[in-house]
Amino acid sequence: MKKNFAPEKELLFLALGGSGEIGMNVNLYGCDGKWLMVDLGMTFSGGEYPGVDLVFADLEFIEDRAKDLVGIVLTHAHEDHIGAVPYFAAELGVPLYATPFTADLVRRKLDEAGLTRQVELNVVEDTDRFDLGPFGISYLPLAHSIAEGHALLLDTPYGRVFHTGDWKLDEDPIVGVPTTEEELVAVGDEGVLALVCDSTNVFNPNPSGSEGAVYTGLMDEVKRHRGRRVLVTTFASNVARLHTLGEVAKATGRQLCVAGRSLDRIIEVAQDNGYLEELPDLVDFDTAMGLPRGEVLIIATGGQGEPRAALARIAEGNHPIELTAGDVILFSSRQIPGNEIAIGRVQNQLAERGIVMVADRQSEIHVSGHPGRPELEALYEWLRPEILVPVHGEMRHMQEQARLGLAHGIPRAVAQKNGDMVRLAPGEPGKIAEVTAGRLVLDGDIIAPANGEGIVMRRRIAAEGALIVVLGPRLTVEVETFGLPLEEDMDEFIAETKADILGAIGKLRGNAHNDRAEVSEAARLAARRAARRWSGKSPQVKVVIVGG
Repeated sequence: MKKNFAPEKELLFLALGGSGEIGMNVNLYGCDGKWLMVDLGMTFSGGEYPGVDLVFADLEFIEDRAKDLVGIVLTHAHEDHIGAVPYFAAELGVPLYATPFTADLVRRKLDEAGLTRQVELNVVEDTDRFDLGPFGISYLPLAHSIAEGHALLLDTPYGRVFHTGDWKLDEDPIVGVPTTEEELVAVGDEGVLALVCDSTNVFNPNPSGSEGAVYTGLMDEVKRHRGRRVLVTTFASNVARLHTLGEVAKATGRQLCVAGRSLDRIIEVAQDNGYLEELPDLVDFDTAMGLPRGEVLIIATGGQGEPRAALARIAEGNHPIELTAGDVILFSSRQIPGNEIAIGRVQNQLAERGIVMVADRQSEIHVSGHPGRPELEALYEWLRPEILVPVHGEMRHMQEQARLGLAHGIPRAVAQKNGDMVRLAPGEPGKIAEVTAGRLVLDGDIIAPANGEGIVMRRRIAAEGALIVVLGPRLTVEVETFGLPLEEDMDEFIAETKADILGAIGKLRGNAHNDRAEVSEAARLAARRAARRWSGKSPQVKVVIVGG
């Protein structure tokens, strides 16, 4: 194993995020003493970190080597690929590179964070090639569920890496012109050392489906519900889906209304970059609500059950958009694992009000942005890489893709996870070391370790509750509880706890009575024992001694 993990005469790959999990993608390539970062994403907390919304990869490894980092190249504009940029790019101190649509969204993030002048952002046309240290870099457009999804071709002294980013094959993507089969075969003819490939949808035995087919599905559903108010919830970043819904609105004689700030932002950025030029004029909420029910089509955020998104507020009756019994919601999005409870909560609120819901399982109103097995197999055949490195998935996804690649003739596959240092060349590819690859959280305004004392204590309090004991002069005792299930017995519990605390302090021997630490610990243990006896809980206990 290497001592300092500086890439010498070799080509290395290291994932700090996104391998062994879905989201939070951060990948590093090391070559001849230099490092290149591909994507700088984040993920949302699923509740495992109380009070936290955003989770980041721990970048300690590359922060310690920032002088050797030549740049950050962004594949596309989804949050799990760019969301951490405003939190870390300035500190890393290297230029960013992105195609126009992605760069525009990143620029807005930097502007909101007051970092526009501190971070160099370079806009790259997808036909341009550029060099960063030992890396020659080219963008290749591939279809995905956002405008300007791209793979990267990384040319190095040791061979070429094809880094897919998030991708799929789609002959009718609605937005953009993906690289063709012939062009990908030509890349394979030139030789591909390593294919670093999205694993998300590897268990799907079918192709992901065409965005063009969604037009037909959405059109059929909207026509079927003639005379009813129809709302479609989808991922705000799916520019092709927004285009499709605009066309459906025009074809069915409905005015188009959007609900959600992220939708407003995406539409503005898309139109600034030459997309959604044929989107019909939008109507505001008041106008939409004044139209006959069958003459408006609403697009709203919140299909993942986000509590502050438009759909959740509509479900609660706390939004200018109003739905009543018989109105229809089309869920033109997949259910992200971990969001089932939140989505179910919103859907149950809607169902209670008699609102009709149609999911992608019932009608072809959504397709995935990630490749199914047939698409993976096609890419293997076209590129013919020497090495397959599955990324962007949980371990089960990546292991399955490794098996799939080997079964389809790729000579070697390296199943890795966050923190695994992988040598791609020269010599036999494989893991050579492990480095720190933890998690950080945005806790309020502070970026802190995900396993830090603040989060750990918050989990304990959430599970067991808390007690505060105040010891005053002449051994007066006050007890305050938080989160203990003792409403009916509270007075008796507090009285008994006070007595137990005084009894425990009274049993201290010798000079221990004058030792604040001894007195505090005796009171803490007595209070905790009383809580366990009364409630079965072992709360966190804080003892405060007032006076001498």
